[in-house]
Amino acid sequence: MTVAVSRTAARWRPSAGRVLLVGAVLLVVVAALPWDAVGTDLSQRFAGPSAQHLFGTDQLGRDVLARLAVGARLSIGFTVVALALCTAIGTVLGLLAGWAGRVVGQAFQRLIDVLVSIPAIVVGLVVVAASEDPPDLGTLLLAVVLVGWTPFARLTFQLAARERGREYVEGAVALGAGTGRIVFRHVLPNLLRPLGAHACLRFANVLLSIAGLSFLGLGAQPPTPEWGAMLAEGRQYMFVAPQLVLLPALAVVGSALAVTLAGRALERRWDAANG
Repeated sequence: MTVAVSRTAARWRPSAGRVLLVGAVLLVVVAALPWDAVGTDLSQRFAGPSAQHLFGTDQLGRDVLARLAVGARLSIGFTVVALALCTAIGTVLGLLAGWAGRVVGQAFQRLIDVLVSIPAIVVGLVVVAASEDPPDLGTLLLAVVLVGWTPFARLTFQLAARERGREYVEGAVALGAGTGRIVFRHVLPNLLRPLGAHACLRFANVLLSIAGLSFLGLGAQPPTPEWGAMLAEGRQYMFVAPQLVLLPALAVVGSALAVTLAGRALERRWDAANG
């Protein structure tokens, strides 16, 4: 009986991918609702939780729940876009470097070692200083992508170097397949699972970088309801209305933790599948 129950429990235990998918769908549904995140009502400044405003209001009488929900569109959506760009750029460059020869590979590794140590916030400051325009979401995306592709390039380079000795690669070479076909038609599909798990693990880093840059005024500008910008706005009212700081912070940390746990689970499954 105990064995049967344990098997049933294991059978119905949701996978990390399914949990992440359900959470993403719920987040999209909530964020897509017609929230009024910028409408002000000074008569409702710092109002407490109520049926009309479940999380209360901020210093301008704006609904905090509405701003959190709309902020998810920017914070989560922008993180996904930046992460997709970082993954694509890093994967392509890592694959090309992995097949370019030993000298190029060593030079590529040294370059990655230098770039990976540069924080996105420092790059953001440099980008803003070099630009004549005020900081905006374009500046934010550029700052994150400029350094965010490096971990993916390093992982792809390492995985590609290991795949070069596989039998299926040697077989493709023996059949006369070109380098591009071998790399992108045979090798790349075998790297998608570990790269997907790594993307989940990097999600937290990218999200925190975006929130940190916005907090410093290098990204979304008020009244745009981005989580980092909301933290910056609410910090001066922390002792009057602590929810203005706590709720955006919990949204950032909770989202980062959830995706990271899913990434860890996917990584363990991939490691187990590969022995």
